[in-house]
Amino acid sequence: MAHLRLRKFNTRDAYPDQKLDNDLSMVVRAGNHIFMRGQTAMALDGAIVGLGDAAAQAENAMVCVKTLLEEAGSRLEHICKVTIYITGREHREPVYRVVGKWLKGVYPVSTGLIVKGLARPEYLMEIDVEAVIPEKPGRKPPARRAAGKRKKAKRRR
Repeated sequence: MAHLRLRKFNTRDAYPDQKLDNDLSMVVRAGNHIFMRGQTAMALDGAIVGLGDAAAQAENAMVCVKTLLEEAGSRLEHICKVTIYITGREHREPVYRVVGKWLKGVYPVSTGLIVKGLARPEYLMEIDVEAVIPEKPGRKPPARRAAGKRKKAKRRR
């Protein structure tokens, strides 16, 4: 089965001030795994939100995360790993408070990094998210279903 690639774009349109030409997606669903482009101050319509305000940028990023997960057939509760990038230690508390509000009760693993800069100078934070949609109750994962079919075929021989 082909991966589902949603909200395809080219970097020449997203970053017209840079000489780039990369075909990318905002989110890719590979089976039950969801991989998302890092979310920042850039809203899904391309507008920049929260100039100079790390908490407002984090709020926008989490709105985008929720929207993109839902478009891929997932939910916030399916998030397994987050990586948060901030451009200064002073942004840690405001950003983590916002992310914590959105992920209350989810308990993903998390890594936080302080970086020199992000794709645009106005970005103060970025969040990278990976999610896995749980298997339906009583249904074996695809690899186990295939193994079971092979065992049945051997028994028939």
